[in-house]
Amino acid sequence: MAIKGSLKEASLPDVVQLLFLGGRTGCLSVASERNFGSIWFDEGWIVFAGMVTRLDRLGERLVAAGTLTPSQLDEAVATHAAMPGDRFGSVLLRLGFITSRELEAELQRQVEETVYTLFTWTSGTFSFEAGVRPEDVEATLRLNPEGLLLEGARRVDEWSVIAKKIPSLDIVYALDGDARTEDTDTGLVDIERRILPLLDGMACVRDVMDSTGLTDFEVCRSLFGLLSAGRIRRVGTAATPVPRQGVARIEEHRNLGVAFYRTGMYSEAEREFRRVAELDPGGGDAPFRLGLIALRQARWLDAIDAFSAVADRGEANAAVLHNLALALEALGRLDEADAALADAVARDRDDARVWTGWGLLALRRSDAPRALERFARARDLVGHDRPPARWFWGCGWAQALSGAWPDALGTVREGVTAYPDHPILRTALAVLLEAVGDVGEAEAHLRHALGEDPTIPQISKNLGDLLYRAGRWDEAEEAYERAAKLAPTLGDDLYFKLGNLSCRRGDIGGAQRHWGETLRINPDHALAKANLAGSGAAA
Repeated sequence: MAIKGSLKEASLPDVVQLLFLGGRTGCLSVASERNFGSIWFDEGWIVFAGMVTRLDRLGERLVAAGTLTPSQLDEAVATHAAMPGDRFGSVLLRLGFITSRELEAELQRQVEETVYTLFTWTSGTFSFEAGVRPEDVEATLRLNPEGLLLEGARRVDEWSVIAKKIPSLDIVYALDGDARTEDTDTGLVDIERRILPLLDGMACVRDVMDSTGLTDFEVCRSLFGLLSAGRIRRVGTAATPVPRQGVARIEEHRNLGVAFYRTGMYSEAEREFRRVAELDPGGGDAPFRLGLIALRQARWLDAIDAFSAVADRGEANAAVLHNLALALEALGRLDEADAALADAVARDRDDARVWTGWGLLALRRSDAPRALERFARARDLVGHDRPPARWFWGCGWAQALSGAWPDALGTVREGVTAYPDHPILRTALAVLLEAVGDVGEAEAHLRHALGEDPTIPQISKNLGDLLYRAGRWDEAEEAYERAAKLAPTLGDDLYFKLGNLSCRRGDIGGAQRHWGETLRINPDHALAKANLAGSGAAA
């Protein structure tokens, strides 16, 4: 079942526990208005976590811990700058500055601190995408969430107390009196000893974090202890930090935009990419990204304008033309969509996604032979890799339209095997199975699809049709009503059958309302007219 919602309705620790108990594998994305984090799971265990706007302070933390010298850090930073595709930890290992055990310990600390920070978020959204794994499989751990949940709950409670004394990271503290004498250091813990010399009346909390590589929780907890003991006092608030300029600022907005886009927060993604376009008006991929967002929001004309603008800049590659074709197709401008896809293929004959999209367009035009040719070309280009789910769906229906039912069933079954949690593929398989008389397995696939995503109205409609044909009237009516609630304009057939079911129960008034809605959607529906006339109502 799809797992997504608001942090105001379900806390993140509860969601993590649900995924752990369910043994789920995939990525849990968490988005607030200005930040984005991810937690990856493998069979319920946490293997990695990261945040978009949290800088990687691995080097500073290792220096602060005495594992790395400042000169080694400088050398590693210079080496990493020459190899930007490598992880900083991998560079440190290659230079021999740290051991794999030291790196793993620091990685675990980073993951734990990220999870604890995410646990403190009380507003935003979350969504879980099954089967997704971290890109860097070598940099993963295997942490039991139960321990993190307990420590996270303790920290959340502790944060609520700390925040009353330290409400901002911009507060400046100074030593109170003679708090720095050696005689008074005996009662300090290690972190307090490290930060005490930095509290000079000019550095704010954020500066202390930057200097030590410590997390906000570690610094604020230590400051809270020093405040409670009367060792330090508040002397002011630092000026609001000047936003980072140049490439770093653009990259931050871009990363946030990509993260918001992936989790379906399209308005937030659009805001970030518009900032990218303002900061870098002459280049970058912001116009293309804005087109993708418009496409996702079904703003077809805006999408066409965005992709056309990219093409006018001389950047009409296959991806731009493919997405332009999708927007044109959505508006029914099929000839223009076909021309755009033909141009995309001419520019890149080896792009399997474009061939798949071209096949789907041929399928929409009921040109099954041409669709099959294009799907076959896409499959050849994919090679040993797995085609996308929409390829299995489109190729299966093209085979069915050609009368090759065994081939169609085989193709869509292969798709369901490759994407077992894909509700649309399951629904397509169910329709094909029912068509060949295997009603029992068809129903099982529809119910599985409904469990994966109960918000897709067509699944409920198809389940209702199956139950209706099987004479299971009450169950069919329940499925139809659910579909009508999700999509009130789903189609005339939905309301016609709801009218028939109401009539069976003796609810003539309800039947007349449903048949009337059928005629509102399709004034030429002859059976609805006849039923209304037979029930004593005027058509």
